[in-house]
Amino acid sequence: MLSKKTKYGLKALTFIARSGSDTPVQVGEIAREEQIPQKFLESILLSLRKTGILGSKKGKHGGYYLRKDPSEVFMTEVMRVLEGPIAMVPCVSLNFYEKCDDCPDEDRCSVNKLMIQVRDSTLEVFKNTTLKDLSDR
Repeated sequence: MLSKKTKYGLKALTFIARSGSDTPVQVGEIAREEQIPQKFLESILLSLRKTGILGSKKGKHGGYYLRKDPSEVFMTEVMRVLEGPIAMVPCVSLNFYEKCDDCPDEDRCSVNKLMIQVRDSTLEVFKNTTLKDLSDR
């Protein structure tokens, strides 16, 4: 299931992308318009800033802005920042692989085979979806 952190992060990024302005968007405006708790939103936006998806400006006219064009912000990057590994089990993760404690043989594991298919399908959607795709809807 998608975490609230990720859901709110996607809503905030879409809001910023739709603003289409060079002027940074204030956290309070995003929180109010998208009905997201402001303190929680601040921590989400900070995570996105630390990874370079967003930039920020301090002061009276400060806020957050995209550091890239929305067509260059792929959901694989956003999901990994906000949600962590895309794979549902660690034994099929491309970036965070770990052997499952309860599995004697990955090559014969039916769960592993199924989760590889799920991971690959999910990755295909995320790799082919950008922030522009979400903000144009």
